[in-house]
Parts: sequence; C-alpha cells; structure tokens
Amino acid sequence: MHQLFATRAARMKASEIRELLKLLDQPGIISFAGGIPDPALFPAEAFSQAFQQALGAGSRALALQYSVSEGYMPLREWIAGHMRQIGIDCGPDDVLITSGSQQALDYLGKLFLSPGDTALVGWPTYLGALAAFNAYEPRFDRLRAGGNAGAAQYRAAAGPGAVKYAYLSPDFANPTGETVDRQGREALLDLAEELDCALIEDGAYQALRYDGQAIPPILALELARKGDLQACRTIYCGSFSKTLSPGLRVGWVVAARPVIAQLVLMKQAADLHSATINQMAVHQVAQTCFDSHIPKVRATYRARRDAMLAALARHMPEGVQWTRPEGGMFIWLTLPPGADGAQLLARALETVKVAFVPGQAFHPDGSGANTIRLSFSNSDEATIAEGIARLGTVLRG
Repeated sequence: MHQLFATRAARMKASEIRELLKLLDQPGIISFAGGIPDPALFPAEAFSQAFQQALGAGSRALALQYSVSEGYMPLREWIAGHMRQIGIDCGPDDVLITSGSQQALDYLGKLFLSPGDTALVGWPTYLGALAAFNAYEPRFDRLRAGGNAGAAQYRAAAGPGAVKYAYLSPDFANPTGETVDRQGREALLDLAEELDCALIEDGAYQALRYDGQAIPPILALELARKGDLQACRTIYCGSFSKTLSPGLRVGWVVAARPVIAQLVLMKQAADLHSATINQMAVHQVAQTCFDSHIPKVRATYRARRDAMLAALARHMPEGVQWTRPEGGMFIWLTLPPGADGAQLLARALETVKVAFVPGQAFHPDGSGANTIRLSFSNSDEATIAEGIARLGTVLRG
C-alpha cells in the first residue's frame, strides 16, 4: 500500500531519540540519551489531588466533556499571567493550548510552509522540529543567530520559494545547550523584519536557568519595539513538559490573534481540543505550586550539570570539546575530525553500556557526524560520574 502514500511520507523518518528511549528499559544501561525530566521531580501528589478535584461532583462533567479548541480558560489566564512575568504582555485570547509544544511546531509548519519554501533553523537544531517541519516539504537553510548572513543571502538561496520563518530555541537550546545573547536576539528581529518572515521562539527550557542573568524572550523584545502583540511576528511556544509533567502533553502558543485563529482551525481539524481533565489538573498544580516547584527542579539539574562538566574535564581525551550551558538539560560534544558519533554509540553500548544521541540527526544536511548530545537531567551525580568515566575509556580506546 506504500505506493498510495503522499510524497511527503518519504520525508518522514523515525526519531533517533524515540528509538533510543527504548534503551532505558535495558538492564545496566547508563543513558544520557533522552532529554527527559527526572520523574522523581514530578509534583505527583499535587497532581493526584488535582485530578481528584477535577473529578469531584462539581467539576467532573466539565472535566470529562468536549471543550473549546482554544483551551481551558483558567489555564489560559494563568499562562497569560506567567507570560507577563517574563515580559510578554498578553491576554488569554492570545493563548492557544496545544498537546505539548511539539503539536504547536507541527501546526506552524502546516500553517506557513508550502513545498519548496525555506525554514531557517540552527545547525544543529531540535530534531523534533525538523521532523515536524519536514512533512511539509520545505528546504532548510542555516540560521546564523548573531552571525553576518543578511536577508539578501537568504533570499537568494531560497530561490523561487519564500523564506517563511526562522525557528530557534534561544535559551539552552536542544541539542547544544547554548543561549542566544540579547544582541543576537535583536539581530534576529532585524533579520525577520528584512525578510518579512515569522520568528518561532521555542521556549521549552526558558524556566530552567541555573547561572547568569535572564535574557528577555524574543517576543518580549519585539513587544518593547512595537508596543502591541498584534503587531508582532514572533510566535512563542511554551510547554509544561520540562517543568511539571511531559506525560500530560500540555503546551501553549502565544501569538498575534490572526495566527492564533488559524491555529485554532487546525486544532479543530486535528484533535478538537487537548484533554480537558489534563488542562484542569495542570492549571491547579501550576496555580498552587509552580513558583515553589521550579527552584527545586533548577537546584537538582544544576548539580547534575556541574557533575557532568566536572566529569568531562576529568575523563575526556584531548581534542574533545563541549559546551557549558547556563541551563536546560544538554551538553554538546564535538569530537576530533573524522570521528563518528554513531559508531561511537555502537561501541559504547557494546563495551561500557552507555547511551547518548549521535549528533548527525540534528543537522538538516546530515553533517555533524563527529558530534554527540549528552543529557544530564535523568541521572544522579554518581551515575553521571560513572557514565562519563566509561565513555572516556571508549574515546581513548
């Protein structure tokens, strides 16, 4: 039946990360592969109470019924308040609830991309974004955040297609852990204006800063320029997956209302609305303990990041370089030229039972064979020290 598939199906590939997550079930594996939260940090008791409350006599009909596509209004109001705290003045009508920010990326690809249009992305960039956008048959060009590539170069490279948007995660990006400074963010806004394209800001890790001064989100900087969200071209994608729970699949989009209106139509066609009871539970937990919970998450992950950086300094051979993220969940290693991350993974699994993600999958053109991504979020400090020591022996061998 494959001959009946649409041409876009040929561009769909299995996620290397999803496949590697299966390794977590194998005994003895130390996994730095999946960028997943530590389940010990989930506010499980708060969620238990929230679900009980949602299923109480006064609210169970609402919790178990169809709902509006835009999302549960009290949650949208909470998100609007949260966004105002980080400099983005918006209201609940500027917010759409999605099934994780991954659904938002899929919708945005569908909204903006015609076959042959250009999406500007990092090199490397989030693998899930590439997968979401790839189905809509774009070409990818390298977004040089803070670099000297001008609008004319991007237009010339795009050929007959248009440059539709630039996508990036400016804070502690997946996979590199790097952050775009304020000057770089302002330059990206200038570039988007010159190209007359959208800017998709993936804020999945924005709350997970461990060091340094917070930098305003790109949408906040654009709002400061224009004074009105409805005049902004930046689209902010947020998520509770890295802060409260990934399993409930609750994310959001904040954007000018014409964008929200189109995304609502897509939501109606795709899944009608995100699960009402999940939204109600997330709202209750966010309202009661978000501000007290996040410092605990930060403290835990900060210690694990520090442990991994210290272990890398002790055990990596000469010629291996790595990023030093101020937050998030990832450290990006660049191996000596000619090394192959996929081959290294095979050896590491076979000989020392350590898993990570080869970096090539994060590059739209298949480059980056000599890079790998390590996640420190789901291993304690002792496990990190042991796993990096084992990895060092493979690299030295």
